[in-house]
Amino acid sequence: MDDHAHTDVPRIRWTDTDAESSVDTLVREEPLELRVGGIPIAVVMRSPGHDLELARGFMLTERVVSSPEQITAVRHCTTVTDPDAEDNVVQVTLRSDVEVDFARLRRNMYASSSCGICGKATLDAALSHAPPLPPDDLTLSPEALYLLPDKLREQQKVFDRTGGLHAAALFDETGTLLVAREDIGRYNAVDKTIGWAATENLLPLSRATMMVSGRLSYEIVQKALAARIPILAAVSSPSSLAVQLATRGGLTIVAFLRGRSASVYCGEQRICRDQ
Repeated sequence: MDDHAHTDVPRIRWTDTDAESSVDTLVREEPLELRVGGIPIAVVMRSPGHDLELARGFMLTERVVSSPEQITAVRHCTTVTDPDAEDNVVQVTLRSDVEVDFARLRRNMYASSSCGICGKATLDAALSHAPPLPPDDLTLSPEALYLLPDKLREQQKVFDRTGGLHAAALFDETGTLLVAREDIGRYNAVDKTIGWAATENLLPLSRATMMVSGRLSYEIVQKALAARIPILAAVSSPSSLAVQLATRGGLTIVAFLRGRSASVYCGEQRICRDQ
């Protein structure tokens, strides 16, 4: 995330006794249009920065493609009809043998910074696209878990300036930070980390933990399942549907991870207190 992710705006700060003019730093929110073969497939409201990772992660977690190898190029469009769209259009090029159902994408692939992808299917349909994780021997100790929120918080540089961003991070099985990304959209932050992993040829993320700064929704679990991430941790609560999908998908959910306490909702076999 760079200086393009925030901007200074004038404000009047009111108190009980005074009104003072000043300047405040706010997170920027702009649309990013994603195109495949020149055809628009989605518009996401995002914080500018790491756009190519966002596009790559979106393509994978929303099942436009089934593997990173099907994507041959991701780039910003250099020619746009509207000057306001400069830097806000990304073109994705796929292998010639990849077929895309553009009619389905037009129906289902509209996203916003707050609601994620509209028209989600049932749990059965979600698992048909990304089957349950196979059994594994991955374990993470509570001591390693307790350190994750602070490690993520240390990476939230734009949040420090604006107070208006979500964040997501990936950690390896020892709890070492791999990558962290910020965005005004919680799902965008997740897609950016997964897009980074795809760029680094680290997919599937079968030995990784993802930590998010807010709550755990169904959409985040679905994206983690697509990337084969076995452990999801969050500062806040999970939704009931998130727990249902994670349970059926073989994921571990750790929520309310604050200080030296946490709540494990499913997949408790991966949390080893003796480690």
